[in-house]
Amino acid sequence: MTLPLLVVVIGLVGYPAAYGIYLSTLNRRMTGFMEGDWLPTGLGNFEILFDSDTFWMVVWQSCIFAISAVLLKALIGFWLAHMLHHIPTKGQRKWRGMLLVPWVIPPALSTLGWWWMFDPSYSSINWILNIFAVPAVPWLGEPWWARASVIIVNVWYGAPFFMIMYLAALKSVPEQLYEAAAIDGATSWQRLRYVTLPMMANIISITVLFSLIVTFANYDIVRVLTNGGPRDLTHVFASYAFQVGILSSNIPRGAAVSLFMFPILAVCAFFVLRGVTRRNKEQM
Repeated sequence: MTLPLLVVVIGLVGYPAAYGIYLSTLNRRMTGFMEGDWLPTGLGNFEILFDSDTFWMVVWQSCIFAISAVLLKALIGFWLAHMLHHIPTKGQRKWRGMLLVPWVIPPALSTLGWWWMFDPSYSSINWILNIFAVPAVPWLGEPWWARASVIIVNVWYGAPFFMIMYLAALKSVPEQLYEAAAIDGATSWQRLRYVTLPMMANIISITVLFSLIVTFANYDIVRVLTNGGPRDLTHVFASYAFQVGILSSNIPRGAAVSLFMFPILAVCAFFVLRGVTRRNKEQM
């Protein structure tokens, strides 16, 4: 009964992953395995990446981008879900529809709109700032502002996903627990800390893990908004792999850049899923 699903998973996930690992072991001409000085034959591309300052800058930037964006999306999504949860049922449908709009718009299309708002000559954001006598901000011209711009767009796009997941989790918390906490004299903060968050812990963990994987592999926002600039300081793994593998015609090294995400995400997934399993055992 599971054979069709296994075939689909192997065809769409297993085979591309295995082929990517194979590509990362080849030389630039893809005629043989890449040799290294201090790593075994076949790992020469990884050796070159380890010796590259640009690559480690991409690793640092990817971690800053993913962690900052996921934390902000989680906080904003939880706040939105908490606000929606206390709105009457008739009003919830309207607000859910409006707040989900950023998530359903294709990322490349919405990023073009943000690119116009960040444009140094026609920036609508800077125009508003100038009304209040605030100096214009070089959103895409300075490294830290460019990084902040990429994070802002990613948060705007991904926060509705967290909102809808957390809203579903909030609705699954039994009202009897809140009533019991109120009888015991618990404040709103104590109800949030000791009732809501423990009951939502697994959903929060799985949502954060899923978003972390997607954010680490994000490509379209960086490609459209900054194209990795200025001076390659906003590249993440996916955009840098495209630059190295496609634009520079070095597909094996681009595959090696992409594979570097795997150990980072594997460690994150291990700890998150272990926490979920431990909480499930405690509830049984």
